Amino acid sequence: MQTEFEFELPKGYVDQSGNVHKKGTMRLATAADEILPLRDPKVQQNQGYLTVVLLSRVITKLGTLGVVNTRVIEGLFTMDLAYLQDMYQRINMSEMPHYQFTCPHCGERVEVPLDFLLG
Repeated sequence: MQTEFEFELPKGYVDQSGNVHKKGTMRLATAADEILPLRDPKVQQNQGYLTVVLLSRVITKLGTLGVVNTRVIEGLFTMDLAYLQDMYQRINMSEMPHYQFTCPHCGERVEVPLDFLLG
């Protein structure tokens, strides 16, 4: 099973020295990655910050940076943040469970993804 995925940001993160970091790695999220950020005071004050904390936990590498933390994620261009959010959804929800049932009217077998449970 693949647990790490490489990416290349559309624009790239620009560090304090002006270096651009585009290539990186994101790992699959764990239950702790989804739950623990909810305790963060910044997330409690602003639910939008959840994405920042979550991405800082699952991005394991970005260019030559020693660490990817919330300050790095906060410094991303909007396009790059959207790219990473989409990637997070794709790699973590790609094997969404499905429910199979038989239509009571026509007898056809129907498969429905359970992604509506995600909220």
